Amino acid sequence: MKKALKVIGKVILGIVAVLVVFLAGTFVYNRICSASEKDLLENQLYGQKVEVDGHDMSIYVSGEGEHTLVFMAGSGDSAPIINYKNFIDRFEKDYRVVVIEKFGYGYSDGFKGSRDVKTRVEQDREALIKAGVEGPYILCPHSYSGLETVYWAQNFPEEVEAIIGLDMAVPAAYDMYDEKQIASESKSYFWMRVVRDAGIARLVAGSSIPEGYTDEEAKSAMALICSRFSNETFANEANYIVHDRTVIESQAIPDVPTLLIVSDGTVTEGWIEFENGYAAQITDVTTVQLDCGHSVYINEPGKCEDAMRSFLAGLAD
Repeated sequence: MKKALKVIGKVILGIVAVLVVFLAGTFVYNRICSASEKDLLENQLYGQKVEVDGHDMSIYVSGEGEHTLVFMAGSGDSAPIINYKNFIDRFEKDYRVVVIEKFGYGYSDGFKGSRDVKTRVEQDREALIKAGVEGPYILCPHSYSGLETVYWAQNFPEEVEAIIGLDMAVPAAYDMYDEKQIASESKSYFWMRVVRDAGIARLVAGSSIPEGYTDEEAKSAMALICSRFSNETFANEANYIVHDRTVIESQAIPDVPTLLIVSDGTVTEGWIEFENGYAAQITDVTTVQLDCGHSVYINEPGKCEDAMRSFLAGLAD
């Protein structure tokens, strides 16, 4: 028995030793790579920076046209401009296109102040003004930024010409959230930062970069993911989900022309029902159901473009 226990002990020690060596190796490798990526982070590949609340916020502006399409990132997107770039290139000849990178996202600075929906929208609006982009806007949110879009249209209706939801989250999608779940998510974000800083995220980050990127885009996206993934500014947004939902649901759903491009609903249970319930409260609404995952503009860019162009043509009538 003692002999067997000794063998088991040696096996466990061996496994621990291998893990320690592995983690040490990934940590050192990540530090070396991060040092070589400083230029990629300091020299923004696309867009510009404007000062908002004393910090630099990144924003991309291109194209000209009658309508201004403002694309907004989903939760925790480490490289919104790069991730949207291939898709928005489809519209630059006919429309003015903008991508906002909130604080904690992409090339933007971190921000230690409030991350409630009111603050985020006010900062988005200031970034647009500083970049010389006047409204009204057609807000094009993906996922979590749907909350900011609804709040924006509720409180500044003169600035919102229409909404194009790229599988955007609607308030009802967060009705199941409570303080206990938020605390759990905060812990998970902490451990994700540990994984990032240990270099493990670098080993798997490549699989999250979509096909079709140039080498420069892929390298810049990798640098952003490995330095910004699950950062404190982004993670702090989760602390305001219940508050934001309450604020938004205390007002009526904005009845503006709306296109909802909806995924297959695998993002979370009840997703399609939430989208349809939101649509039922709007007078002028078009819903397009796609058989693809949550990142509809990446998974089905052609179908998204067709739906958007048809909708935009209708606005001109």
